[in-house]
Amino acid sequence: MRKQGNEFGSTTGRPRRCGWIDLPSLKYSIMINGVTQLLMMKADVLSIFPEIKVCTHYQLSDGSVTEEMPYEVVNEKIVPMYTVLKGWNTALTNLSEKEMPSELLDYISFLEKELEVPITLISTGPDRSQTIHRAEKVA
Repeated sequence: MRKQGNEFGSTTGRPRRCGWIDLPSLKYSIMINGVTQLLMMKADVLSIFPEIKVCTHYQLSDGSVTEEMPYEVVNEKIVPMYTVLKGWNTALTNLSEKEMPSELLDYISFLEKELEVPITLISTGPDRSQTIHRAEKVA
């Protein structure tokens, strides 16, 4: 994922942290910051995966499961729990929204439903022209 997305510091070359989307963390950020829409960057990077994982819950050290960010994480073993969606394994370069693979549209719909916030822009490559603007929809 890091190599495909070229996620290395531009000055130092230090590898950036990468991973599957974390919905409990993102939901918390949306709530705290009053976010009303999201932009999906680097959707093309996910094209290489046969399956896309989405962290939807955490299992805590006492065995309980939560879909909220734990407030106290010191001495707490938190294990992410994933929902697995089918990947699209298709190059996204130069596609319109109508041409996007159904699996990508399913992924976007899943995220919008879970987050209750519309995704209004999708980046499908490094060039500015590789951007799909979507109409804002009520999630």
